[in-house]
Amino acid sequence: MEHPGFFENRGPFPISEIAEMIDAEIVDEKSGQIAISDVRPLSNAGTGQLAFFENKKYLKQFEQTSASAVIVSSDYKNHPTTAGILLAVPDAYRAYARVLAKFYPDALTPPAYGRFEPGETPFIYPEAEIEEGAIIEPGAIIGRQARIGRGTRILSGAVVGYRCYIGRNSHIAANASISCAIIGDGVIIHQGASIGQDGFGFAMGAEGHLKVPQIGRVIIQDNVEIGANTTIDRGALGDTVIGEGTRIDNLVQIAHNVVIGRNCIIVSQVGISGSTEIGDFVVMGGQVGVVGHLKIGAGAKIAANGKVSKDVEPGAILGGAPAVPVLQWKREIIALRRLAAKKK
Repeated sequence: MEHPGFFENRGPFPISEIAEMIDAEIVDEKSGQIAISDVRPLSNAGTGQLAFFENKKYLKQFEQTSASAVIVSSDYKNHPTTAGILLAVPDAYRAYARVLAKFYPDALTPPAYGRFEPGETPFIYPEAEIEEGAIIEPGAIIGRQARIGRGTRILSGAVVGYRCYIGRNSHIAANASISCAIIGDGVIIHQGASIGQDGFGFAMGAEGHLKVPQIGRVIIQDNVEIGANTTIDRGALGDTVIGEGTRIDNLVQIAHNVVIGRNCIIVSQVGISGSTEIGDFVVMGGQVGVVGHLKIGAGAKIAANGKVSKDVEPGAILGGAPAVPVLQWKREIIALRRLAAKKK
């Protein structure tokens, strides 16, 4: 059964209406009346869907996209692309934020839980589906159209939001908060973790910072463990994904659209910025920081306090700030100590 999604799409809208709203130049005038049904990433947008392009790292995706229309900065309006129409604007990201808010206005605020009617079981909404053998402790809240699998335990004070799915034999600890998430079997989420809140997306400008709706999900695969007070933001357009068997420590921040592979180890106070892709069996020590839109290859290891600012090859072992191969990092530390000793 396909998940129905967490936010209502108010489309379709004519491309001409969208262009007028963001004051865009329609590069292909003859196609100005096509209907746009949804907003999608460049990589999987198709017929009747709109994407946006701003970051040069995704230039190849822009050139090869199947989107019917793409919002671009005016600098790219004549760039070769397989997209049907280009909507050229001075600030593509800000224009995209406005269009996304038109399609998904509900995504700007968290979904409401509704209210209980007289005679209904407190804290469990009647539209929720709870398999026999699941345990819902007193004080836990199970939202509308949520689904809880057999053998799963939801502890007191935990909140499972609207349309969230949790598989079988999972454990959601006290005061954990889950929204906009699909969670597999055998998952452990510890106290105070926050899963599925909107990502930190703002189109900055002289007029102020325009909030960008976040309409994606969090997908947590089977046998994942997530530590106390860890936060995992839902995707902006696509999904934030935590791969099967991955272990995440306390106080970790995972931003929107991050994809983490299988059987990774993420230690306390790691921060991973948006749209970073992490391969299988990656290990990150405590307080590692990763900038956005990077690829970290399978089996890579980042030493504690390492700061990753560029793509990492599979199997690499890095340390330092900025992170470099670990032997180079050790030589740099030794050289600095010797230099400091000579200054005494």
